[in-house]
Amino acid sequence: MRDKSLGLVFFPAFDWAITPSHPEREERLLYTRDQIVEEGLLDLPNIREYRPQLAKLQDAERVHIGVPGIAPLITDAHLVSAGGAITAAEAVMRGEVSNAFALVRPPGHHAMRVVHGIRGFCTINIEAIMVEYLRRHYGIKRVAIVDTDVHHGDGTQDIFYHDPDTLFISLHQDGRTLYPGTGAMSELGSPAAFCSTVNIPLPPGTTDKGLHYVLDQLVLPMLEDFKPDMIINSAGQDNHYSDPLANMAITAQGYARLTEKLRADIAVLEGGYSIEDALPYVNTGIILAMAGLDYSRVVEPDIERCPRQTEANTQYIARLVAQWQEVWSGRDELRRQAVAKTGDYWQRHRNIYYDDSGIQEQQSETVRLCPHCHGYQTVSTQAEGAPFGTKSAFAAVIPRQSCRICRSQAQDAVHKAKKDGRHDHYFLQDKEQDTLEKV
Repeated sequence: MRDKSLGLVFFPAFDWAITPSHPEREERLLYTRDQIVEEGLLDLPNIREYRPQLAKLQDAERVHIGVPGIAPLITDAHLVSAGGAITAAEAVMRGEVSNAFALVRPPGHHAMRVVHGIRGFCTINIEAIMVEYLRRHYGIKRVAIVDTDVHHGDGTQDIFYHDPDTLFISLHQDGRTLYPGTGAMSELGSPAAFCSTVNIPLPPGTTDKGLHYVLDQLVLPMLEDFKPDMIINSAGQDNHYSDPLANMAITAQGYARLTEKLRADIAVLEGGYSIEDALPYVNTGIILAMAGLDYSRVVEPDIERCPRQTEANTQYIARLVAQWQEVWSGRDELRRQAVAKTGDYWQRHRNIYYDDSGIQEQQSETVRLCPHCHGYQTVSTQAEGAPFGTKSAFAAVIPRQSCRICRSQAQDAVHKAKKDGRHDHYFLQDKEQDTLEKV
């Protein structure tokens, strides 16, 4: 391995917790920091620590539509967490470091475009805010997000589901066995972005062997084909064999080798709740791998607890990879067929549950498929049990490089909805103008 310069950002969010005994708490980062200080990693010349900045409300509103607004739903801790990821990204963009790792909380990959409250420990999507910040301020276009959290990154998927310039790959424990119950292979993106969403639902008990088979045979070739300007790793660590919230069997060595192979420009911490038995070792392995240093001696004291992968799982994973290889090789034709079959508009209707807030959302989404641009989207949402009572909203979203006709139609849609008066709030999110307007 060759030494590389690495930027680190820590933000344990001492003043934020869902409850004092909740798995998502500050100790997740404190044990890790103690470990890397003890190992002397912060004293190495090629590892540089940065203090997180405070993201602006506009950075969150570039991604999210909060109901009744994003400001009442978040705390400063959320903006520092997002700002920590932005700090890491800017260090890479300025050429100060080769790559960067933002060890921040609260996490974010379950936060969708529309936000009514907390779900899956997340309120705003840290990686998505960072990606859109880079696009706005640095002109980054093609981005690959590889989510290695044990839970399906349904929020990140939702935000980029219509964006052909974002390849979202989620490796997670099969949603039929774990929260949030989504992430099937059939969730491929809307027609104009078909096959830009790649879900790889792994069976419980998947080990390093299975994970790296998927990585070598599928994920790395996909990244080579997509040729992103930047690779982001949503670095969840709850696939570890000791994690109390899931049923996988990945080791610190497995994570470190994944990190070395993936060569992400920026990693952002997501889940991981085995605070003493996993996180100090996994994070140390990731840090050493990102810095191009030897990680071979990073081994958990109880490594013998890690189960072996069954032959049934090995065969299942091989079939899953083969299915995806076939789909991926024919993706251009599949996308063409999906657009032709759909016509001018694509729609979906969903029920979304906010497990941490007890909110039930009903959402309808319409996407204009334009032959000249990325079209536009409209969203109708109603939530019961929200902190501000039952609330509904209608929003139109104008993506980057939208044509004149689509811009006009999106504006007309939200004004017509307001005239009809069936919702409590009305929004126009304009990516090109970088605005979120309450109409």
